[in-house]
Amino acid sequence: MATKNHKPAPSQKMKLIGSLTSPFVRKVRIVAAEKFIEYDFVVDIPWEADSHVPEFNPLGKVPVWVMEDGKSLFDSRVIVEYLENVSPVGHLLPKDARPRITVKRWEALADGICDAAALIVVEKKRALERQDPDWIRRQLGKVRAGLKAMSEDLGPQPWCTGEFFGLADIAVGCALGYLDFRFPDIDWRRDHPNLSELYDRLMQRPAFRDTAPVG
Repeated sequence: MATKNHKPAPSQKMKLIGSLTSPFVRKVRIVAAEKFIEYDFVVDIPWEADSHVPEFNPLGKVPVWVMEDGKSLFDSRVIVEYLENVSPVGHLLPKDARPRITVKRWEALADGICDAAALIVVEKKRALERQDPDWIRRQLGKVRAGLKAMSEDLGPQPWCTGEFFGLADIAVGCALGYLDFRFPDIDWRRDHPNLSELYDRLMQRPAFRDTAPVG
């Protein structure tokens, strides 16, 4: 169960620190759910004055994963790789190097879309007269180019790497869900119907339904 802005107390149970809207936090939550890894979810917003995130990540970003010994991991890509190795249930990453790199490429592309989208969100929090329209357009261009690349790479396949669900699909799904949440005016479903079908397929999974962004 999520708690609001509580500093994790020393414990043997692993903890995830993050927000309910971050696509990167959602990625970690989905991986943990798919692999049946138990943890406490601590809701903490990094930009709030009473945030404890910097105590666990010097970069002040979420997600942060606190291990049983109190040491922390940060960056979603690092955390999900750790979770993949810590539990033998539901492998989401291939063991062989070439297919594994293919999955990580998908993840990097999806994360890049999220990064560009998040920069737009931050820019639009500024007063209207201080916003940089060229900066926003540049980031939107990255989002649209990333969507086009994902759609072309997916093609008619049911899953990003072919016939099997895995981390690539989770990363892509988190990016698409974030766009739905923050940018309803970007009609990626119309432009890329295969991505729409993929996301609908993903949303049939409890791990995706239970982590849909709210806020």
